[in-house]
Amino acid sequence: MKSLKNTFLPVIVLFFGTVGCDEKEILKEVPLDFASPENSFVTVSDFNSAVFTLYDLTRQTLSDGEHRPMDYHYGTDLGYNGAQQLNERFGSYPATLTPSSVQTTYHWQQYYKTISSANIILNRLTKSKLTAAQQKTIEAKAKLFRGLSYRNLAHLYGGVPIELEEVGSPKTDYVRASREATYQQAAKDLEFAAANLPGITQVKDGEVTNLAAQHILAETYVSLKRYADAIKAASVVIDDPATALMQNRFGSRASEPGDVYWDLFRRFNQNRSAGNTEGIWVFQYEVDVPGGVVRSSTKEGPQLERDCGPRPYAFPYKDPTGVTPFLSLGVSDYTGGRGIGRFRGTDHYTYGIWHSDWKDMRNSEFNFVRDVAFNNPASAWYGQKLSDHLAMFRQRTDDTIRNFYPYQSKVTTPGQHPAELFVDPVLKTLNASATGTTYTDQYHIRLAETYLLRAEAYLGAGDATKAAADINIVRARAKAKPVTPAQVTIDYILDERMRELGVEEKRRLTLNRLGLLYDRTKKYCNGHPTAANYGVDVAPHNNLFPIPFTEIERNTGAVLEQNPGYSSK
Repeated sequence: MKSLKNTFLPVIVLFFGTVGCDEKEILKEVPLDFASPENSFVTVSDFNSAVFTLYDLTRQTLSDGEHRPMDYHYGTDLGYNGAQQLNERFGSYPATLTPSSVQTTYHWQQYYKTISSANIILNRLTKSKLTAAQQKTIEAKAKLFRGLSYRNLAHLYGGVPIELEEVGSPKTDYVRASREATYQQAAKDLEFAAANLPGITQVKDGEVTNLAAQHILAETYVSLKRYADAIKAASVVIDDPATALMQNRFGSRASEPGDVYWDLFRRFNQNRSAGNTEGIWVFQYEVDVPGGVVRSSTKEGPQLERDCGPRPYAFPYKDPTGVTPFLSLGVSDYTGGRGIGRFRGTDHYTYGIWHSDWKDMRNSEFNFVRDVAFNNPASAWYGQKLSDHLAMFRQRTDDTIRNFYPYQSKVTTPGQHPAELFVDPVLKTLNASATGTTYTDQYHIRLAETYLLRAEAYLGAGDATKAAADINIVRARAKAKPVTPAQVTIDYILDERMRELGVEEKRRLTLNRLGLLYDRTKKYCNGHPTAANYGVDVAPHNNLFPIPFTEIERNTGAVLEQNPGYSSK
């Protein structure tokens, strides 16, 4: 023991003789036995791991689960809560959208988590061992996610506090920037990302690219009424030689009855590796793969099937022999998988937008399911259509509100559910406790939307002819009648977005940024027939979310102003 002391004493003296005058270095705490910002941002691998967190946070916010991503759909011109839940899923606006509601708080916190994580990455870059080129790429990725977060915050809440630095201690004096300033910050981040991210042919499936940044930037420019800049940014995406709308049958089920629009949403068809030149940014999901989110043993990942798919297995009527004509479990067929009939499309979404051209491919029997065959082999009606028995079917409210209604087949994967989920592979019945996920990668940005976004920018710039031309490129793929320049209005574009994107779109973001959430919801959201005011008691101030009360309460050093129309609690 004595020899050890004699050995280390000179080293200790040397150390303190060298750094003893720098007390900050002596007192600086650097964790050695767990990961922290102080020891985790050194190599390019470290930074890539941090960027993966940004991907995950964004996917969680916009795509994962049956609750929060669906906040972007319920209570809009797309659909309403058919399950009659007042303070969930916008069953009632006054009950759902309050300063203390989970809907209000969750999205604010998720986007600021993303911003905070991006700021940490950006702050640590200059102290890293990365090359200049590596630093620029990581910076571009972090700024894309930060820009996307500020853009979405501005859509939802209006002006919000802007924080561009890593925050290492509690801060309680935030003030709101204007909505315009928030969009301008988003644009600044996205401009850097667009200029420095790799091209779409240089990345793996699911990675962000310069084209994803340009698309998001184009929408931000539209929000700023910088229409010429929006047209330019959208044109970069559209004119890239590696992008094109899919025009011919392709992918995993191309040999089966269907059409090219249907192919876009079949399993394994969303990415460039499948030959799809239309996906610009696709959220990646894998079943029973670490990090892939989706598991065959439970409901996780995107759950459009669960919310948007009907529930004919709850059909209360029997055939003349006393047998229920639908199987009692969800089935991997066009009856909607394991849907629970919670998101009921509005009459406008289901019927109104198709009246001018019912033969539009996007309204085909493969894409907008309006009739189904009874699937219980034991029934005398097996193979007959539900439409053959409408007089019997329409006896109860739930018949057409939840048990069966027209819906987009893109929310489910008929015949393609993972094998582990089948209770009976012959009947294709599904495990009720684990099924409900949409078992495909999910489009976050698709080229068809870029065309419609550029059309919106052309309309804003006063050029209805070019706006119509862009819309007609999308309509031509759908074999739909062309629109004339005189017909192009913002309402027409919103209807076209419905036809092309449907529940694929985060509709609330679109309506909020345009200030049309109230107008369109009031006009088109028919709501649940048994609810007071049909549950759609939307008001003009609902064009913006309230600022969360928890944020106002903890911000003791300054006033965080509430949006008009909402209480401070």
